[in-house]
Amino acid sequence: MTDLFSPARFGAIELANRVVMSSLTRNRAGAGNVPTPLIAEYYRQRASAGLILTEATPICAEGHGYPRTPGIHTPEQIAGWKQVTGAVHGAGGKIALQLWHVGRISHPDLQPGGALPVAPSAIRPAGQVFTGQGMKDFVTPRALELAELPALVASFAQAARNAVEAGFDGVEVHAGNGYLLDQFLRSSTNHRTDAYGGSKENRARLLLEVMEAVCSAIGNGRVGLRLSPVTPFNDIHDANPQETFDYVVAELNPLKLAFLDVLQGTGGMPREEWIPFDYAQLRALYKGNLILNNGYVFETGQAAVMSGEADAIAYGRIILANPDLVERFRQGAPLNTPDYDKLYTGEEKGYTDYAFLPD
Repeated sequence: MTDLFSPARFGAIELANRVVMSSLTRNRAGAGNVPTPLIAEYYRQRASAGLILTEATPICAEGHGYPRTPGIHTPEQIAGWKQVTGAVHGAGGKIALQLWHVGRISHPDLQPGGALPVAPSAIRPAGQVFTGQGMKDFVTPRALELAELPALVASFAQAARNAVEAGFDGVEVHAGNGYLLDQFLRSSTNHRTDAYGGSKENRARLLLEVMEAVCSAIGNGRVGLRLSPVTPFNDIHDANPQETFDYVVAELNPLKLAFLDVLQGTGGMPREEWIPFDYAQLRALYKGNLILNNGYVFETGQAAVMSGEADAIAYGRIILANPDLVERFRQGAPLNTPDYDKLYTGEEKGYTDYAFLPD
């Protein structure tokens, strides 16, 4: 019988169990967006998860959209991440780096030389961004030129190579939550009239090129992908998400990825308020390992794995607050409550000071 505690093999990555730590932005990077020893301790504490997916990590200077998010594009950042992977591996864990480019979800204050953020099309997102100097309105981004896209694809591939140099077991390409690759996928943010806009095939072209390049760079058995078909985060939507994402998932099959990580539902909304979407259809179309993510507790995660609905379950805020979540699940022990005031600030407070079960 396969359950949350069963080992698994996701491509080249062997998991001790099927409890995955979801990617969680925490804004604790040091100067130069370099991972610190505190970040290493945070991930080390959670190494009993079958697989850790790191916080979203910008692939290049232009990929940043929030203060103090650790990058993977300078030698100092690579060195900082080596401390993290060493700590996790020393504790017996496995860890994959989430590769990120925010696209239009940024601000000139966060861009090299004060430049405009880039996007598939010059469409300003609603809302504001925290720049480190307070909240500011989003700006209208600059549409990427056709000639710039090969270099962007190459940046993802180089970031994957940098991740392997830093000791990661694999990478997860972030193509969800309204960031750059998701902006290309969705009809609301991609109004291009060239080969990368219009039809679902064209809108998916950049993502598929990135996935092929990353797989070529480090081997497909070490590459995963995050998708969020109906999450409206960052002012994004699609005219026909089922059609768009069914196509993407079917096109992924020849790549034989290590895993596909699907964020279900609509942001932090309860399930009864989710935008309708047939996730079982994605499961039927996709031939590889599937991680489901969003609002799972032990019972619902266990049921999803035992039924074959998913191969693993990603847990976010409850593993943030319970570094020994796997053992708490085994024992049926009570869970710590997240300190929501310290999600994105506080250094060790609300970060590495959560209680473990007594020995």
